[in-house]
Amino acid sequence: MSQRRHPDWLKVPLGGGEQYALVRKQLRKDRVHTICEEAKCPNIGECFSRGTATFLILGNKCTRNCRYCNVSHGKPEPVDPDEPKNIAESVRKLGLSYAVITSVTRDDLKDGGATHFFKTITEIKTHNPNCQTEVLIPDFKGDADALDTVLSAKPVVLNHNIEVVKSLFPTMRPQGDYHQSLQLLKKSKQINPSIPTKSGFMIGLGETTDEILHLLDDLRTVEVDYLTIGQYLQPSLNHAQVKKYYTPSEFDFLKEKALEKGFVHVESGPLVRSSYRAESFVKSD
Repeated sequence: MSQRRHPDWLKVPLGGGEQYALVRKQLRKDRVHTICEEAKCPNIGECFSRGTATFLILGNKCTRNCRYCNVSHGKPEPVDPDEPKNIAESVRKLGLSYAVITSVTRDDLKDGGATHFFKTITEIKTHNPNCQTEVLIPDFKGDADALDTVLSAKPVVLNHNIEVVKSLFPTMRPQGDYHQSLQLLKKSKQINPSIPTKSGFMIGLGETTDEILHLLDDLRTVEVDYLTIGQYLQPSLNHAQVKKYYTPSEFDFLKEKALEKGFVHVESGPLVRSSYRAESFVKSD
């Protein structure tokens, strides 16, 4: 079975050019991973060409196997103690004023990798005092102490993606828990109300409009400030199939509804991803 042909509004130019090549070369030299490459992000050409990237810590192998995700899964390698310094050095060399740090899910680690997040944020702040850092964290299995560890490093934004509507969790995120993710976002605001929270999800996996609107309500109930909504794209034939391609106007409709419900800033579009133009959320406040 061949993959479905994407509609015209999902076509993006391939990466290329001098800046794109320089970013890739620098990342290889510093031995760091990016979610841009591991997850086959459609915006990699634009972001690398702008000199930006979203760093992936704790290795590149996830302990979970979500049906929509292209990141490799299996038994992870031991945590690299030099990774925080290597990423801070990459941030410096790339001249970033805003860095996004995410990770694979590491259920094998006692704190889920929270201490490594703390060290990475701290290293970036130490060597790049003018760079703001946003984190996109896993659910830490609901561990409030792990969340507190990350927040104690004072990232500028705390992001945790809900990913899909509630009804799709059993099939798309069988190792995740919808309510646990919501409670993590709620707990973040309780620990440090001054740090904005952010979440994002994909559509096109068989959800209904009512389910999407209910998800928006649930995210606002736990006081999420920022939101991203994007089109699910099937990374390979082994992943979940696309059930629907939403039009740009449908994404505009969802953005309008989200803003009406009280989100501070919303990015909603076919190619929107959770860290796409992330710095614009903070600048909009």
